Amino acid sequence: MTTAALPETSRAIVVRRFGDDVTPEAVPVPTDLEPGALLVRTTAASICGTDLHLWAGELSLPVDLPVILGHEMVGEVVAIGEGAEKDSVDQPLVLGDRVIWTHTACGSCRFCLQGQPTLCRNRQGYMYQTCAEPPYLLGGFSEYVYVLPRSGRVRVPDAVPDDLASLASCALRSVMKAFRELGQLLPSQHLLIQGSGPLGLLAIAVAKTAGVRSVSVIGGPSERLEMCRRFGADVVLDVTATSPEERASAIRTATDGIGPDVVMEFSGNPHAFAEGLALIAPGGRYMVVGQLGQGAVEITPATITAKNLAVLGSFSGGTRDYWDALRFLEVHGPNLPIGDLITGEYTLDTVQDAITAMRAEKEIKPVIRMQPRG
Repeated sequence: MTTAALPETSRAIVVRRFGDDVTPEAVPVPTDLEPGALLVRTTAASICGTDLHLWAGELSLPVDLPVILGHEMVGEVVAIGEGAEKDSVDQPLVLGDRVIWTHTACGSCRFCLQGQPTLCRNRQGYMYQTCAEPPYLLGGFSEYVYVLPRSGRVRVPDAVPDDLASLASCALRSVMKAFRELGQLLPSQHLLIQGSGPLGLLAIAVAKTAGVRSVSVIGGPSERLEMCRRFGADVVLDVTATSPEERASAIRTATDGIGPDVVMEFSGNPHAFAEGLALIAPGGRYMVVGQLGQGAVEITPATITAKNLAVLGSFSGGTRDYWDALRFLEVHGPNLPIGDLITGEYTLDTVQDAITAMRAEKEIKPVIRMQPRG
């Protein structure tokens, strides 16, 4: 094992009971690494809406409390287990390299063998695994994180800053996977995005670089909608200031009276799903990404049949999507306002303030900067 000098404990944000205010706690740093594992000193961790839902106990996914909050992070390698001297795309790794990493996939279950590692039956997810037992450090809001042997890892290009690399490890990789699952986009096609949060904004950027005919967005609040325009959206509709009928009329006008060929849902609001089915053009594709909560909504399934729709879902992302996200940032980042998504900087000591600000929609994508120990 190759290693730098390490402390005995890591300051980390631990959720012990859903909804309780959080402050940093001392969590053990493992002394031995398994073959294939890494230990990373976190440099930045951006805050995702899923982090808020987990903190509040609103997720439909299993959570093994107590857990370290956070799953969107980047860090410098400080210890390398045996056989972990390269990343998952065959780039060499040395101490000090920056990496982002995936949730685990076993590689041998039915879903892994069918090319769907995000559905792995033996999956371990950062932020969802207990920090009460080794290897302890399985969440991003921590000075150190343990990268499990079965986690894919990708070295971060020098041109990609920490805050955007962190963004690539969840928000952007989810968008990249959704577009990959969606399939080919044509220059003649109209695309509608539901939701103007980080995923929706990033989806605008990806769709515009793909060269579709137009991109419309339904979202809010007004500050987010202005950012949608900066990202290149052609039509922007405020969900709180328009009725469904008004939105339908505006979308038809923008799409030759037919409707969008592709709808992508990133809002997380269950009611968006029924509206998306109503708006989409016959023969269209509907990609659903934002629905991870427990909300329910009534739909008419005959709409799917009568319109001959393809309704798809996309969950999380695999190593390829993390790599694609970093490459997108490296190639297109300088020409896009992606840095504008980072709206506030916090420390481990002020994470609760960041949670409160995000729940009040005062932040889009805040980032936690790890402070060096004095």
